Amino acid sequence: MKKRIFITATNTDIGKTYTTKLLLREYASRGFKVGVIKPIETGVVDGYCPDGSTLLSLVQELNPAFEAFSVEDIVPLTYELPAAPYVASNGVKLDMKLLNAAIEKVEKVCDILLIEGAGGLYVPIAYEYMMIDLIKEWGATALLVTHCSLGCINDTLLSQKALKDAGIKNITAFNCKEDDESFSTVSEPYFLQSDSLLLKVERDIDTISQLLYNL
Repeated sequence: MKKRIFITATNTDIGKTYTTKLLLREYASRGFKVGVIKPIETGVVDGYCPDGSTLLSLVQELNPAFEAFSVEDIVPLTYELPAAPYVASNGVKLDMKLLNAAIEKVEKVCDILLIEGAGGLYVPIAYEYMMIDLIKEWGATALLVTHCSLGCINDTLLSQKALKDAGIKNITAFNCKEDDESFSTVSEPYFLQSDSLLLKVERDIDTISQLLYNL
């Protein structure tokens, strides 16, 4: 099994795809053959996968072996409704054989596989099977991407506890946006008291990539 890194987040629209792209470029710059997959994407209209198409375009640029791959290889399960996969699928049984086969195909042409999740850790893929269960089943290391707006302390700590309780190796990185000016005074002081590094996605992508690889 190749090195598997699962990019998850405290919620939707936090910056998983953005972070995944930065990691792809960082690992490729170090000479690794990179690979990427987004097992499930919702909000897919007329067959167009916004995230999957973006990821495929970049990985084809960084790893020539992906030239023969299609977006269906990168995103094996798609649903039109922009909702949790279990809801978007109308409760259709999850096809793990399909997902596992997609992982195996991509891993044949890469050293490091980045897996981008959908939503947060407790987004249901099946009625009693959550995104966090997928991370554990695939034996992946997790990168928890969190936000910098008010409420990030609660959101971050809950997700960190979930990963710890599941026995999943992980690190956390903050994806601060231009309008998150209050972070340094409202939330950052709490995290600075921790023994862990306070990592920011864009600023510390080199450190983040190295820590994930070493876990």
